[in-house]
Amino acid sequence: MHIAIGIDIGGSHISCGAVNLKLNQLIPGTCFEAKVDNKASADDILNSWTGAIIQSIEVVGTTQIAGIGFAMPGPFDYVNGIGLFEGNNEKYPELYGVNIVTEIRSRLQIADTIPIRFINDATAFAVSEAWIGVGQGTSRLIALTLGTGFGSAFISDGIPVLEGDTVPEYGCVWHLPFKDGISDDYFSTRWFEKSYFSLTGKRVNGVKEISELVDTDAFARELLIGYGTNMGDFLAPWIRKFNAGQIVIGGNITGAFDKFGKYLLQSLSNHHIDCGVSLSVLKENAAIIGAARLIDEDFFGKIEPLLVKM
Repeated sequence: MHIAIGIDIGGSHISCGAVNLKLNQLIPGTCFEAKVDNKASADDILNSWTGAIIQSIEVVGTTQIAGIGFAMPGPFDYVNGIGLFEGNNEKYPELYGVNIVTEIRSRLQIADTIPIRFINDATAFAVSEAWIGVGQGTSRLIALTLGTGFGSAFISDGIPVLEGDTVPEYGCVWHLPFKDGISDDYFSTRWFEKSYFSLTGKRVNGVKEISELVDTDAFARELLIGYGTNMGDFLAPWIRKFNAGQIVIGGNITGAFDKFGKYLLQSLSNHHIDCGVSLSVLKENAAIIGAARLIDEDFFGKIEPLLVKM
């Protein structure tokens, strides 16, 4: 068996698909998505997840499945598959303390011999882009996911780097100090919405709306210039420390890359950083593919010791 089911758990949806681990590719016609109420009961959430997963499994057949991998947002126990969502975290509070392995295995009625494994969602994105995406062939890359949060992962020869002098702890940058707060305050969707309101008194829904105003609205243009410039200023020291050859960017804010990308590149140039910047080619399938790769035993052997640090 060489087919793995990869699953990407978002704040309001689940996406899944089947990956052929021999051919290193997502199998056409196996991708399904479902909306999920993250404030629902544990049973309702798990049943929604199961409904989507079953659709992918049915296309390829249960007997062909080698395992199931989840790309999961934190905080989460990636070793044991237990939800740790609590406090200010907006995602799935009813799954706190729930053993996802037990629940999914029971609902899918699959044998104990079929592994169910977990990885951080931003790391799954990075792993897939380094494996078969735009980062393929790059020895050291930094992957960023730009959206409701500021996700990151540092990859060396296909494996995440979570500690050491060349990376921030756990490979996470969202919590690092920047200007009057932390980087997540400046590189997530809410920065655009909050800043535009402060400048104009008008509310917008997402970055796309602001990017469409660039040609006619000086405030929108100012924000996108500032976003790209700030990102270059923030990333430059870490690119230099890690000796990254490439930055790979994904997430819904990349839809505005044509409006802020040149300012990011100019900022990096001002810092004398010579590093390629590429947009994800796998896009919404990246985390699915990265999660599925957990079922490759050679790869999992290398990454398993890191899961406790995610």
